[in-house]
Amino acid sequence: MSQDIEIRRSREGVAEVWLNRPAVRNAFNDEVIAALTQAFGTLGADASVRVIVLAAEGPAFCAGADLNWMRRMADYTREQNLADAGALAEMLRTIATVRQPVIARVQGDAYAGGMGLVAVCDIAVTADSANFCLSEVKLGLVPATISPYVVRAMGTRAAQRYMLTAERFDAATAKAIGYVHEVVPAGELDAAVGKLVDALLGASPQALAQCKRLLDEVVDRPLDAALIARTVEHIADARASDDGKHGVQSFLSKAKPRWMR
Repeated sequence: MSQDIEIRRSREGVAEVWLNRPAVRNAFNDEVIAALTQAFGTLGADASVRVIVLAAEGPAFCAGADLNWMRRMADYTREQNLADAGALAEMLRTIATVRQPVIARVQGDAYAGGMGLVAVCDIAVTADSANFCLSEVKLGLVPATISPYVVRAMGTRAAQRYMLTAERFDAATAKAIGYVHEVVPAGELDAAVGKLVDALLGASPQALAQCKRLLDEVVDRPLDAALIARTVEHIADARASDDGKHGVQSFLSKAKPRWMR
């Protein structure tokens, strides 16, 4: 594991993945991308982990691509660029599809690819001092690999504006367009994240994992017979699952289910 990524176990059931490159505003390169992919792949397969928090050291959350990495990319062939971009896309997909809910703890600015990191998380909480920018077009580039997640997070109309203009926008705007869920003073960030962690730890791990799959299957899909049939399958499977049976019985008997502390 790269020293640029640190995994912390702050409490039972919770894993924190910290970007630890504050000197370069937590910008990522190929090594960081590989480390994040490995970290989330490992945590995603760990049954003892019920919630993952993505956080960062220093004043910035993530400034996007590392400048030295960008200098190397300038001389890449198309085949090398395809492989390089493919690794970034795989990192984003890995974070987005882990079975556990992922919370982005955004303590500072998130630019370009850094906005992709926030968007792949299920829930995002930001300090009110943070700023955001999809700056790629200013460099003659496009926010391609992050676009599916960013568009899903902020919506098509907001994405059309901020991807095309590369304007910087503040935390209040980020919440208004739906890109982040909550904005708090910096000193209250950990408390806000902790409240969300508590809520998630009060839910069935099986149900949370299935709910993430359900959301992926219903978002932006046509409301046709196939979709309705799939939702019927989801609830039938949930009712027949171990957690579903246990949870309903616990509710009926007014007892706490096993996943609640």
